Amino acid sequence: MVDNTHQDIDAATGTATTGHAWDGIKELNTPLPKWWLYVLYATIIWAVGYWVLYPAIPLPGGHTQGILGWSSRGAVKQDLADLATQRAGIVDQLNKATLQKIDADPKLAEFARAYGRSAFGNNCAPCHGSGGQGSKGYPNLNADRWLWGGSLDQISATITHGARSGDANGHEGNMPDFGKSGVLTKDQINAVADYVVSLSNPAAAGAGAAAGKKIFAENCSPCHGDNAKGNSEVGAPNLTTKIWLYGGDKETIVETVTNGRGGHMPAWGEKLDPATIKSLTIFVHSLGGGQ
Repeated sequence: MVDNTHQDIDAATGTATTGHAWDGIKELNTPLPKWWLYVLYATIIWAVGYWVLYPAIPLPGGHTQGILGWSSRGAVKQDLADLATQRAGIVDQLNKATLQKIDADPKLAEFARAYGRSAFGNNCAPCHGSGGQGSKGYPNLNADRWLWGGSLDQISATITHGARSGDANGHEGNMPDFGKSGVLTKDQINAVADYVVSLSNPAAAGAGAAAGKKIFAENCSPCHGDNAKGNSEVGAPNLTTKIWLYGGDKETIVETVTNGRGGHMPAWGEKLDPATIKSLTIFVHSLGGGQ
C-alpha cells in the first residue's frame, strides 16, 4: 500500500505534489485522464495495424508491401486499365475510321467529342483555355477563324505536327520583323498600322491609312492577301475581323510589324495515340464550327 500520510499537499489546490521542485515551484501530481490514455494506446495499435496491412515503411530497396498489397497508386492504375478495357471496342473503331466517317456517325462522334474534351483539358487547356477561348498569343478555337485551316484534315495535321515545333511536317510560317530588320522605317510602320486598324474598324482609321495601304500591298499582301483576309497556307491571319491573336490596337500592331511574331504549337503526334488525336480533332472542329 502507498503511504499517503507524508504526501506534500499543495495548499492552493489541495492536490498532492510529486515531490519535485524547481526554484521553489512544486510539481503537482495530476496524471492524464484514463480515457485520454486509452485513446492514445488505441491510435498506436491502429497505426501498427496500418503498417502491417498497407505499404508503409521505406527500405533501401523500396518499401514494405503490406499484407493486403493495396496502394492508392495501384488502385488508380487498375481503374485506368479497367477503363481502357471498357473503351477498347470503340477506340478500335476510332483507329480504323476516317475523320469524316467519325464525324458522320452520331455514336462515334459523340464518344470522340467526350474523349477529345477530356484530352483537351489534360493537354491543350493550359494554352487555349478550358473552353478553347484562347488568350494573347494563343488562338481562340471558338471563333471560326483558323490560322492553318479549319477542315478536319487541317486541324488534325496542326495537332499532329504542330507549328514551329521542329516536326518536319509542322507549320513553319513566321511574321517577319519589318522594323527590327530595317525593311520598313518607323513612319512606314505607323502608316501600315493605321491601315491595318482601318480594315476591321474604319472609324478608327489614322492619318497614315492611305499611305499604309500602298506599303501593305508591297510588303504584307504576299502573305495576308490583297484583301487582307489571310492565307492558311502560311498561317497568316485574316486582318479584316476584330479577332486578334496578339491585339488589334495600333500600339500592338506597331509592335507586331516591328518585331515579328512566331508562336509555338507542340507536335502532339509524338505524345498522343492516333485515337486521341482523332478525338481531339473532332472536339476542336466542333468548338468553332470548323470548315
